[in-house]
Amino acid sequence: MKLPKIQDADLRGKIVLIRVDHNVVKKGRIKDPYRIDASLDTIQYVISKGGKPILMTHVGRPRNKKTGEIDISDKTSVKPIIEYLKKKTGLIFLTPDEVDFQNHEIDNLLKDLKSNEISGIYLPNVRWFEGEESGGEKTRMFGNELANLADVFVNDAFGSWQPHASTIEPTKYLPSYAGILMQKEIENLSKVLNPQRPLVAVIAGSKFDTKIGTLTSFLKMADYLVLGGVIYNAYLCAKYGFKISGITDEDLKAAQEFLKFSDTFSDKILELPFIIESDVLEEKIAEKFRIRNIIEIKPGTKLNFILDVSTKSFELKKVKDIFHDARTIFVNAVMGFTPNFYEGTFSLNSLIDQNKNANKLFGGGDTLQEFKTLLPGIYNLALKDEKYYFFTGGGTILKAVKEGTAFGLEPVKALMRERIL
Repeated sequence: MKLPKIQDADLRGKIVLIRVDHNVVKKGRIKDPYRIDASLDTIQYVISKGGKPILMTHVGRPRNKKTGEIDISDKTSVKPIIEYLKKKTGLIFLTPDEVDFQNHEIDNLLKDLKSNEISGIYLPNVRWFEGEESGGEKTRMFGNELANLADVFVNDAFGSWQPHASTIEPTKYLPSYAGILMQKEIENLSKVLNPQRPLVAVIAGSKFDTKIGTLTSFLKMADYLVLGGVIYNAYLCAKYGFKISGITDEDLKAAQEFLKFSDTFSDKILELPFIIESDVLEEKIAEKFRIRNIIEIKPGTKLNFILDVSTKSFELKKVKDIFHDARTIFVNAVMGFTPNFYEGTFSLNSLIDQNKNANKLFGGGDTLQEFKTLLPGIYNLALKDEKYYFFTGGGTILKAVKEGTAFGLEPVKALMRERIL
């Protein structure tokens, strides 16, 4: 079955419920508007076709995992997003003050929307509602309430792959379609899953055990795999017997499992030999950090914090040749412990940019943020370069790679499910 696309929908005069991924608010302020900007094509398309948009997103994690209590506060409000949309596009969105759809306020807003007095409605943070994540009857009821607001459902939140009420339930009641951004994300994901070769994948992270499935998938499908962050440190401990500060037993165990699996693909892992050891974690102090070469370190050596990969690693001919010859490069990585240890990330992204022929695909909020911070000139040009693509959801991409397809993600499957309406 094909993915139903918004371009195939009749939107004129219809109220269109759009699930977006505008999870960009930190402590009441927008950290980076990229995800909002990426969704504008869908929002403006709906309006241009005579549709009347209702937007919804999650913001942060307002629910206390231990108590289950939900903290409704300005820190996780959608109001900064509404203000940004007004400044960026001139569109006027209003949000209900009450976190409850069983009141006259939402009815009045719907009247204003239908009479074109406002551009759209922006629902409160969906995670302020217990049914969004609870599962069971509460999720079904919340999903039904959402669907009752609209005539059509559009999912444009590729970055929100979890099967929550706002991404799944409306598809059970409304004609449902993939938004323009959702389509772009799936199309560009296919460049990773069915790449032009050679494919180089760069993966970093703060925990090994949570990414072992993704790493094994990339090891099988990529021509070269480059590791960074704690993942690389744990790998070095497992392979060379180093004892690096901050590496947990769980990460070491996961790295050892990965190492056994990687025996068949050992020539695919591109090791970066020059690493930066620091005596302190919080600062970069001249006398307290140094470049180490893993080739010269004896097995069993105790090392302080390894907080970055040195530029010297990216100056090696073998490393430069592999990146220059690649035809697809995927990056979900911040190589060092930023903001103080950034040279590995700076050098990696600079080297990748030298390859003008490869498809260069980046995923993950931190990955994009550090690219933008460290190399703003290249980043701004890359936004307009068809050889670059910046995914709005890094976790979604890693999940899809592990699954081997974007169409295995529950919200995407929900859009494609046949239903009688």
